[in-house]
Amino acid sequence: MIELEQAEAQLSELDLLASMFPSENELTVNDQLALAELKDCIERRTMEGRSSKVYFTINMDLDVSAGAMAMFSLACILPFKYPAVLPEITVRSELLSRSQQTQLNTDLTEYLQENCLGEVCILNATDWVREHASGYVSRDATPPPTPGNTVQPVHLVLTRLWIYSHHIYNKCKRKDILEWAKELSLSGFSMPGKPGVVCVEGPQSACEEFWSRLRKLNWKRILIRHREDIPFDGTNDEMQRGRKFSAFEEKVFGVYGARGNHMDFGQLYQFLNAKGCGDVFQMFFGVEGQ
Repeated sequence: MIELEQAEAQLSELDLLASMFPSENELTVNDQLALAELKDCIERRTMEGRSSKVYFTINMDLDVSAGAMAMFSLACILPFKYPAVLPEITVRSELLSRSQQTQLNTDLTEYLQENCLGEVCILNATDWVREHASGYVSRDATPPPTPGNTVQPVHLVLTRLWIYSHHIYNKCKRKDILEWAKELSLSGFSMPGKPGVVCVEGPQSACEEFWSRLRKLNWKRILIRHREDIPFDGTNDEMQRGRKFSAFEEKVFGVYGARGNHMDFGQLYQFLNAKGCGDVFQMFFGVEGQ
């Protein structure tokens, strides 16, 4: 019964968060299947069949310096045993350098460990970020506007999303993936078949817009398997050089199977390895690539 009580606590907290952050831009459930599984298990009064952790993002506009507003995002993953164990929370903002972001997340985890272990604590985390976020932003990151000085320091984040789907067959979906990536100036690739794989990389806001559109389509199962956020304090050109892929394309690797819907994973691994992304293969499929 403990597992069921933990699941009920998670769902109750999600309902509370939905009322506290009612806008779609404020609270986004990144894996709808995981939420559906959670509700189904609670309704059936058993945790059998639950395979995915609930993953959602909270976006908050915070005053970081003399009225200057900035977006802070909390990416939250709830372990199956939460709230008996702490949630996985990663706070991001384009105003934070990598070291500032690391320190903020370390301090937030310490706060939750000392004050909230064993209790639902996402709201506590948002309150802590509201109160302390400005202290982690460099003073020169948000200078007050002055006459004749309209140039603001730019803090860029290169995001890379690794998206897993049960399958990608539909021609319309495949066309949408290609067109949206082009429209949003994203690079990467999509691999149709069963399973389906999509990787997009580019500015953080563009990747999140791509994911927002993609997840609204009708899928049997789709989720972000891995996410990379790489801060750049330099120019947009420097961020572009951090990309692994030069463009976005659909890749087909040695089709086989009775329906011609399976790809040669060996060729996929070789492709990823050549791009410096070979370690992602194990994250997707649970085995080392060859």
